[in-house]
Amino acid sequence: MKLNRGLDAINKCLTYWGENIKNLFKNNRIKIMIDDDGVSNLVYERSITIKGPKIVALGGGTGLSTMLRGLKRYTANITAVVTVADDGGGSGALRQDLGMLPPGDIRNCILALADTEPIMEQLLQYRFTEGTLKGQSFGNLFLAAMNGISTNFEEAVRKMSDVLAVTGRVLPVTSQDVHLCALLENGIEVCGESKISAFQKKYSSRIQSVYLRPHNVKPLQEVLEAIDKADIIVIGPGSLYTSVMPNLVVKGVAQAIKNSNALKLYICNIMTQPGETEGYSAYEHIAAIEKHVGKGLIDYCIVNKQTIPDELLQRYIEDGAQAVLLDRHKFKEANIRLLEGDLLAVSNGFIRHDTAKLAQMIAQVALNEILSENKERIIDYYYVKDRLKKIKIE
Repeated sequence: MKLNRGLDAINKCLTYWGENIKNLFKNNRIKIMIDDDGVSNLVYERSITIKGPKIVALGGGTGLSTMLRGLKRYTANITAVVTVADDGGGSGALRQDLGMLPPGDIRNCILALADTEPIMEQLLQYRFTEGTLKGQSFGNLFLAAMNGISTNFEEAVRKMSDVLAVTGRVLPVTSQDVHLCALLENGIEVCGESKISAFQKKYSSRIQSVYLRPHNVKPLQEVLEAIDKADIIVIGPGSLYTSVMPNLVVKGVAQAIKNSNALKLYICNIMTQPGETEGYSAYEHIAAIEKHVGKGLIDYCIVNKQTIPDELLQRYIEDGAQAVLLDRHKFKEANIRLLEGDLLAVSNGFIRHDTAKLAQMIAQVALNEILSENKERIIDYYYVKDRLKKIKIE
């Protein structure tokens, strides 16, 4: 009993001391300087818990999960908001057989943010090559099993994230069973995320709009709360109409983004995508978003300025894709700031964003535009600054 009273007294003293120190900072009564080495000592030697800037990333496919691998090196305050409109491949099969939300994009984001041994990641990404499970991912089955012992899909995602020690959290944008539909400019309508590209190619007609069925789909409350509290909201990278847009057309999500005080970044794709964005310039990607949800959603657009090797570019051109053209004057007219960087990476012969460089650009924006302006977040500021320096050296 005496020990408990003593601990209570110590806790009250520490709380009182902390509040007084905070008030001194607020009233500019004292000023301190913390250099990079000093904050390193605070973070690593004294085990102060620092999560870093609050980043919400919306998307799906490989683009989102690839970016998350880089971002987790700068902050543990990540919320990945993931589309659940996928109806193809292994995810589509489980969705049809078990009546669950598609697990594929969720699985990839969980693994991107997980603290797992390489063998565990290989296991969860393993795809069966024979039998009735051919083409199915073990990670999808793992999440399906977790869904079976949980009260709902969100709980299953949370439990899997706990098991794999995820940095931040992963949220499906909605818990409802939704289907993505597209209206082509020739008037043809197609429903099913996996069918949209094929129909667009078949009829050589651009996508006019996409929408969800049923209508008036509601987002998770946790998604809206994360957007409201975010420092930075990142949209993309990924397929414009089938990975990015399915999040934005969920009722209330786009408005929540507009209402948020966060900086809004759009990560533009490096290449156009056959079946979705043939011939699109960088600004046309944003114009398509604004056509669906209105203006005022994006403050910055991150684009690649690195030249693509001719041999690789030619192969993409033969498949109907091309490098996204940068129409700078359009961004100036729209009052959207451009952030240009050498972001090109080649993985297994495919053009991707360089994970490390993309995350570095986002972290730099957080440092310059958010943390440097807030005296109460001086520790976060020096933490991110320290991470930028150390990772650059690596």
